[in-house]
Amino acid sequence: MLMHQITDWDDAYANGIHIPGGADYPAKWAAQAKQFRHEMSADGRAELDLEYGPGERNAFDLFHPEGEPRGLVVYVHGGFWKAFDKSSWSHMANGPLDHGYSVAVPSYTLCPDIRISGITEEVAQAVTTAAAMVGGSIRLTGHSAGGHLVTRMVCRNTPLTTDIVERIGRTISISGVHDLRPIMRTEMNDTLNIDRMEALTESPALLEPVGDTRLICWVGGAERAEFVRQNALLASIWKGLGAATVAVEEPDRHHFNVVEGLQEADHPLTCALCA
Repeated sequence: MLMHQITDWDDAYANGIHIPGGADYPAKWAAQAKQFRHEMSADGRAELDLEYGPGERNAFDLFHPEGEPRGLVVYVHGGFWKAFDKSSWSHMANGPLDHGYSVAVPSYTLCPDIRISGITEEVAQAVTTAAAMVGGSIRLTGHSAGGHLVTRMVCRNTPLTTDIVERIGRTISISGVHDLRPIMRTEMNDTLNIDRMEALTESPALLEPVGDTRLICWVGGAERAEFVRQNALLASIWKGLGAATVAVEEPDRHHFNVVEGLQEADHPLTCALCA
């Protein structure tokens, strides 16, 4: 029997070096997002830099569909809780907009200036503020660390109020990190400062889902094995805790392009989110 043991945890969670042209993606995302904001602003369908808290990065952009919105999508970016902001991801709103949803894209304070538990609180504030501006069903989605953060919103110890939670119709974690304990073994934890107590209280895979949670865990079939494992892990555990869940592996997608399905109205990822 062939047994596998991870010995290089940094490589297990490294993405860019294993993706052809991986270093080019951040600049491409930023350019596409900037162009999208320009077009939406010119059309009068963008509200930019809306504050949700006192922090320098406590702001979100809100994009609106044509006509009355049927609900709200909140997209939370990744970057291992220590990189990026809302300005690189605006164009991920395109698909949900075509389904009639307004889309909020928040920034949040990055580690080491905050603990991950603090980011959880900030994202809850962003969701709450956006939800007060747009009525109807709420759909949450996030990529990588953002997948962790949106699933934290539907854990039993969520910072969200009950009335907000009851509006959440679906959550999609895209390539989410749902168990923080392995990240403690990586060099990036010098920046994240995750300790055992925080891992236990901030890992959705170690927590219970709240209420009538409907969760899709979505990952690229060509991703690193740890992301595929983390994806299946949460869906499996929460299914046993009564949540409606499914784990999806999208063929031929890697960690950097798996999220791009949100740009297309008819992509299965967008359709799953907005159904």
